[in-house]
Amino acid sequence: MANYYSDHPELEFHLSHPLMKRVVDLREKNYEDKDKYEDAPVDYEDAIENYKQILEITGDVCANVIAPNSEDVDLEGPHLENGRMIYASKTYENLDVTRKAGLWGISMPRRYGGLNLPNTTFSMLSELIAAADAGFQNVWSLQSCIDTLYEFGSEEQRQKYIPRICAGEGMSMDLTEPDAGSDLQRVMLKATYDKENDCWRLNGVKRFITNGDSDIHLVLARSEEGTHDGRGLSMFIYDKRDGGVDVRHIEHKLGIHGSPTCELTYKNAKAELCGSTRLGLIKYVMALMNGARLGIAAQSVGVEQEAYNEALAYAKERAQFGEKIINFPAVYDMLSRMKAKLDAGRSLLYQTARYVDIYKCLEDIARDRKLTPEERTELKKYTRLADAFTPLAKGMNSEYANQNAYDAISVHGGSGFIMEYKCQRLYRDARIFSIYEGTTQLQVVAAIRYITNGTYLSIIKEMLENAVAPELQSLKDRTTALVDKLEDAVNTVKESGNQCVQDFLARRLYEMTADIIMSLLILDDATRAPELFAKSANVYVRHAEAEVNGHYGFIKNFREEDIEFYKAQEKEAEEA
Repeated sequence: MANYYSDHPELEFHLSHPLMKRVVDLREKNYEDKDKYEDAPVDYEDAIENYKQILEITGDVCANVIAPNSEDVDLEGPHLENGRMIYASKTYENLDVTRKAGLWGISMPRRYGGLNLPNTTFSMLSELIAAADAGFQNVWSLQSCIDTLYEFGSEEQRQKYIPRICAGEGMSMDLTEPDAGSDLQRVMLKATYDKENDCWRLNGVKRFITNGDSDIHLVLARSEEGTHDGRGLSMFIYDKRDGGVDVRHIEHKLGIHGSPTCELTYKNAKAELCGSTRLGLIKYVMALMNGARLGIAAQSVGVEQEAYNEALAYAKERAQFGEKIINFPAVYDMLSRMKAKLDAGRSLLYQTARYVDIYKCLEDIARDRKLTPEERTELKKYTRLADAFTPLAKGMNSEYANQNAYDAISVHGGSGFIMEYKCQRLYRDARIFSIYEGTTQLQVVAAIRYITNGTYLSIIKEMLENAVAPELQSLKDRTTALVDKLEDAVNTVKESGNQCVQDFLARRLYEMTADIIMSLLILDDATRAPELFAKSANVYVRHAEAEVNGHYGFIKNFREEDIEFYKAQEKEAEEA
């Protein structure tokens, strides 16, 4: 019987990464729950076995329920009835099976009814569910919004809301508005304090809200009258049981049809303040978005895997000119690049997730006791790494998901354009990944300061100190040569002293940086498991060489006056 977890040994490989020991020890706080809860692990080995069992269960659910339902969900989609969103009928079946399998409250402590799993394992579960149905993954994975409430809400709010999520209720984050998409400082949904009823009231419109008719919402609203920037925004908790919010419209989208995208009207809706006023955007949303971006990276890897699976299966079966097309150089070249991007992107995802785990666990421990000097140093180190790697993981994997889905259609030829084949749905679903939760351009903006201040170069040089297998040394030497070109390119851009030039070339520097980091990660993976990754390491380093050399040549030959050429071309198009 198919199983989305056990069919892909790469996942178990990443679960056994050496850094996982530190992740699990911190997450379990030296296994203090073992005497309180029957399902709590007694040591590291026991914890890993628990994770494997949960992943195995999820892999079975994905292969035998969610994936078979995906076509019906895509065709039916959600619909609107009397101001309420109604899921596609098979989505309710998916929700029911995931609840019965105990796949809710993934990251929450056991004292609230959660599973207390680390981010790395949660990302693996997200990847599996996304491979089965990326739209349903949105609905299911939004339970991670509860992390923000756990981190910044009061204990009373934790006791009130977290057990409901652990029981399978859904969440949404209501951030964007008709005039505030990427620019959240322009949010104008109004929050006013109701002294008579000792609560807040929300009024206004939210747009493009994923799972917008959920049970519990985290809402960004303007609490400070007369303000027009991020300093006037606060975070609120809205409970659907209190009423006051209607669904005005459900968007008809290109893909992820199982994920309802709603326009909401707030009419004097009762709400609770989460944390402190004025910190909604600058602190709470940033924490929320970083988690969401890691979730999109996992969603992207799931679709990368499924696109590769579909292309490979078709290429093995389809014959042309008396031969299976998998034997054609143009096809196996495409397939090998798809697999290399998948393996390198997955390695980046789980390295990022482990970094996030360590700093988040240390922050959680700091709520109970003072950290030791060593722990404070560790917290600082992994916070820096997580902040640097998250925009790479989200941006690059979302782009790779689009590329793999595109190539899957190419392998299918004309059949890929026919709606009966899954690859067309993967292509439609993937397109949003590089747009929502921060476009790839915004991931570049988040990463560029780490490029220009030398953070990434410092990380890369540390990575270069890791030994690789002798048979991979030549690939590492080639990657080392790319580092010199990156450093030269960064210096060239900085020396221009022109912010417009830096902004124009930032995407190329970003891709050069990510290509090198992923090359070093896949070389490390291939050293530890050559049977899984040696082929991808060979292909990916060659891919990285082509990209880095191309970008390097562009940057070194770029002149400030070239900006005017691009502007003039844009102006011509506008006038035409």
